[in-house]
Amino acid sequence: MPERSSYAHGVPSWVDVASPDVDASAAFYAGLFGWEHVAAGENPEETGGYGMFTKDGKLVAGIGPLQNSEQPPVWSTYVNVDDADDVVAKAQEAGGQVAMGPIDVMEAGRMAFLIDPSGAFIGIWQPGRHHGAELVSEPGALGWNELATRDTDAAKEFYPAVFGWVPTSWEGSEVPYTTWNVDGQPIGGLMGMDENWPPEVPAHWMTYFIVEDADDAAAKTKELGGTVAVPPFDAPGVGRITVLNDPHGTAFSVMAPEAAEE
Repeated sequence: MPERSSYAHGVPSWVDVASPDVDASAAFYAGLFGWEHVAAGENPEETGGYGMFTKDGKLVAGIGPLQNSEQPPVWSTYVNVDDADDVVAKAQEAGGQVAMGPIDVMEAGRMAFLIDPSGAFIGIWQPGRHHGAELVSEPGALGWNELATRDTDAAKEFYPAVFGWVPTSWEGSEVPYTTWNVDGQPIGGLMGMDENWPPEVPAHWMTYFIVEDADDAAAKTKELGGTVAVPPFDAPGVGRITVLNDPHGTAFSVMAPEAAEE
């Protein structure tokens, strides 16, 4: 269902990027995905410089400036929740920490940032006027959200306690992989970080965007001043994937899904 107007509790609904140069980042993603950058409200100062990306007139992601000099440029995942305060309380009970909030974002919604037991940051969003991405799962839009961590056992205890997710082993993967499920539907993934991951890379949530051709996206990223962190590769049963960095070093992934069998 590419077009969305609402999300169930526990389903990732939004992503945004924090950038040291919003205009430069907006130009990069416009060139890569064909996005248009628009202000989040009538008064940009009131929203702290936060803006939205649209694709074909539909909201697909957000962008804002770094909040302080210590914050790295990063793509963040937000999970839709019915009650942000209740979820924050559950996260603390489950051994997580609260990095920010809960706070009201004017009339748009109520949000908070959590830190899971392995150090990965994840946002929560209780919708007001803003319900999340209006276009997903098609080229130029959000396609998947995935937690990479060295402690998958802790993740399988924390996230079900906080969001009610059901972890399910995916048999189609050549390496151990878990999907997070809500109402029997996969809404995200869990990947264990082994010795092949550089030790300085922390646990994190990865944002995947859908593209028609992963190799073309990798080449376009380099043309636009970004870099290719992981060259395009085939993931059986999924599609072709590459991990990219924008010109500020912000990591994200793109995926060209396998064609459905007729």
